[in-house]
Amino acid sequence: MRAPSILRSFLHNEAAGGLLLMGAAALAMVIANSPLAPGYFGLLHAYAGPLSVHHWINDGLMALFFLLVGLEIKRELIVGHLSQPSDRVLPVIAAVAGMAAPAIVYLAIAGGTPGLARGWAVPAATDIAFALGVLALLGGRAPTSLKLFLTTVAIVDDMGAVVIIAVAYTASLNLLALAAAAGVLALMVALNRRGVRRLGPYLLLAALLWLAVLLSGIHATIAGVLAALTIPLRAPDGEHRDGPLSRLEHGLHPWVAFGIVPLFGLANAGVPLGGLGPEVLIAPVTLGIAAGLFVGKQVGVFAAIRAATALGLAQRPAGTSWAQCYGVALLCGVGFTMSLFIGALAFTDPLLGEEVKIGVLGGSILSALAGAAVLAWAGRASKS
Repeated sequence: MRAPSILRSFLHNEAAGGLLLMGAAALAMVIANSPLAPGYFGLLHAYAGPLSVHHWINDGLMALFFLLVGLEIKRELIVGHLSQPSDRVLPVIAAVAGMAAPAIVYLAIAGGTPGLARGWAVPAATDIAFALGVLALLGGRAPTSLKLFLTTVAIVDDMGAVVIIAVAYTASLNLLALAAAAGVLALMVALNRRGVRRLGPYLLLAALLWLAVLLSGIHATIAGVLAALTIPLRAPDGEHRDGPLSRLEHGLHPWVAFGIVPLFGLANAGVPLGGLGPEVLIAPVTLGIAAGLFVGKQVGVFAAIRAATALGLAQRPAGTSWAQCYGVALLCGVGFTMSLFIGALAFTDPLLGEEVKIGVLGGSILSALAGAAVLAWAGRASKS
């Protein structure tokens, strides 16, 4: 018998973390355009050991975010909401279409300019915490089935984002470090196969894996996902609720949702607007990302839902109307955390980096406001 998804018990905390993320992003914008800006940017660029504070957040702490993502992916695929083939059809179709359409929109706008095609993946991501935070503000107007659908789409979306980061944004490889990473990963797999259930050895090896991946040229956060896939799901008695994966997931979640992700938002959302002219709003990168998130996501996700149901491949989430499905398709355009993360990998030029942030913020805010408005209206209509 399939166990209830752990996502059901985390929806409230995930939404609360999303609200905190919104506040952190807003605070970053205020600080970046205040007298505190020099201290803010000076702190981010200050070095602590081999990396800057900004890199420790993006390459170090975010590895824990990706570790949690990996744990959730593994659980959902084995015993959760994606464990049955019939459960995977609609989220997978919606997620794939919801990644392809924004990339097409971005390339149509910015792809013709030399060097800008690298940003094609920036609008392809959906931010679980931010989107669920918006849903939390709607209260009972959004049924639980819709929240679960949005979460599972975002998890499949995260799988795609991990592959994109590993394949599309790896410039060169240190083969010795890559071999060391492969050796550490193999040792973690061997521990799992030998039935080791204590978390200590896995966490120690995960830290070594992170270091090896960092030195290999692949983005270090990929180590988090790889490590997660080796964590045993079940306890010695066969019960997964008290297994190592569940214990680690429960232990990590509050730190990630209420600490790491808001800190990432605080460190990455600050855009000093004083030195930017109005032309930045119509720059190809800004427009491509904003349109990809706001237009591409809603078209891709909603068209996929309509097509899958029309072809008899799946049914829309239980107890939802088409208007509510359209509203959640709009919310899929909230790409904040992962979009900013991929944008930082795609472009190292400071001006392009600012355009990425403005495009992500603009597209995400438009998607959040439009999605909330549609869902609020649809919720009232369904009760009338």
